[in-house]
Amino acid sequence: MVIAADDRASRPPSPVGLGGVRRSDFDITNTVRVSSHTAVLQAVEQLFALAWPGASTAVVRRAFAQFDDMFSGRVPGYAGVDTLYHDRQHTLDVTLTMARLCAGYEQQVEPLWKLGAERGLVGVVFALFHDVGYLRRSADTAQRNGAEFTRTHISRGIEFLQEFLPELQLGHWNGIASQVLHFTGYEKPFTDLVLEDARDVRLGHLLGTADMITQMADRCYLEKCRDRLYPEFVLGGMALPLSNASAQQVRYASGLDLLRQTPQFVEETRAKRLDGEFNRAYRYLEILFDGSNPYIESIERNMVYLDQVLRSESWRMLRRNPPLYAADPNALADVRGLMLGYFKRAWLRD
Repeated sequence: MVIAADDRASRPPSPVGLGGVRRSDFDITNTVRVSSHTAVLQAVEQLFALAWPGASTAVVRRAFAQFDDMFSGRVPGYAGVDTLYHDRQHTLDVTLTMARLCAGYEQQVEPLWKLGAERGLVGVVFALFHDVGYLRRSADTAQRNGAEFTRTHISRGIEFLQEFLPELQLGHWNGIASQVLHFTGYEKPFTDLVLEDARDVRLGHLLGTADMITQMADRCYLEKCRDRLYPEFVLGGMALPLSNASAQQVRYASGLDLLRQTPQFVEETRAKRLDGEFNRAYRYLEILFDGSNPYIESIERNMVYLDQVLRSESWRMLRRNPPLYAADPNALADVRGLMLGYFKRAWLRD
């Protein structure tokens, strides 16, 4: 199906009234399987037809093929994705959201501020590889899981794009990539990012927004924080230090402790990033959803439900067990074993 600019029926439907339970590996609308790179590619191409009729998506198709090969472990020199929270589904879901944001943005701004087809295309490529820095390389012999690159994964992702963008005939975007990818993380304060074109700043706002709202709107966000993000924080040294460990230095004592701190994180993220630095960029989605925003609505539902869980301390209410899309089917067991080893080293060290 090709989306026409005046065809409202072909736009992404609202999840309300779909007549079924939202599936764990489908997007916010329950219509796109975000564990499938082919399904997401098709949806992205439809959005491109809406925003930039006639624009070629050949580069996007090549980027999706590269993503699939890399995250599946088929590219020499790279291990496939082995992080539990930042798996294939996370990246594909973020990429779909980014394409929607770009398409919605393009329909609502003055001509001077429009992204243009190439910048929109580059934004999708950035989204596809915003977490590629979690993938271990052959030279990373000291690391046993990509989560150990939590603090540096953005810089590592930029290094990859510096090599890959020229292969797509997009090498002239290398400088922009080195700045825009930082809108998805915490390695650099935004005040240190230098972008001469205000449209590139807006591209960064869209990318950072896509990354954050997609995670927090996930149907299984709460379970994924407890069961998958927490192990990543442990292996990445974000939960407790490996050396000189003490109770005072433990940031997250468990997956449940991480959940207890999640409401504050979501509140601060919305105030400081989504509504603040990113200037409510999520509002550009509303034109695609008849004035509503299913992402923000889902985030709010997740927080209401988490409040109920925390008040009752009935952890059995978090009963979803979503599928994991890592390169190795044993990734969950492997990470749990690594996490236990980390705890032993941290607490037994003098």
